[in-house]
Amino acid sequence: MVDRIPHNAPVLVIGLGRFGAATAGQLDRLDREVLAVDEDAGLVQKWAERVTHAVQADARSIEALQQLGARDFQVAVVAVGSSVEASVLITANLVDLGIPQIWAKAISRSHGTILERIGANHVIYPEAEAGERTAHLVSGRMLDYIQFDDDFAIVKMHPPKPIRDMPLGQSQVRKKHHVTVVGVKSPGKPFTYATADTVVSTHDLVIVSGTTGDIERFAALV
Repeated sequence: MVDRIPHNAPVLVIGLGRFGAATAGQLDRLDREVLAVDEDAGLVQKWAERVTHAVQADARSIEALQQLGARDFQVAVVAVGSSVEASVLITANLVDLGIPQIWAKAISRSHGTILERIGANHVIYPEAEAGERTAHLVSGRMLDYIQFDDDFAIVKMHPPKPIRDMPLGQSQVRKKHHVTVVGVKSPGKPFTYATADTVVSTHDLVIVSGTTGDIERFAALV
């Protein structure tokens, strides 16, 4: 059922703190219809002109959610994080209303486990993920870093010395370092897909994929 949800389906966002507001704002910029809900009248007023709809309501009440038409949404984001009790209750309400795809913010692993057990399809740990990403960025030559659940990552970085000034095929980067150079960006030019004949210079940027451990070791090469 989740797989059949249209890519442009309206989204219910509950909680307009930093995470919820950022999510609602970005969805609006992507031309997604958004109903943002918060019990804080000040936050609702602040975001009223930035998203499709912003409403003051207490989402801990299933009756309030029903009055808002929450049952009509196929996608919901529970962005409440300051109160674990409120987060769990709101998520449970959405599950009871039959919303097929629920994304919920968690502030700890135990919080996330509870959210999963009551029916959240996706649990997000924004603070932990941001901390992990920052640690990778400050520890080496990486400029951007995206890690996936299966220990796989895609990274933008300056090219380590072993792959500079020679065709990538000649450097044997995949065989020696177990990573794949996906793309290359030369100064003043757009990113292009890398091939075995691509020659990388000191001034270029590269997009590299592989396991987090292999990428860390590769990025540390000088």
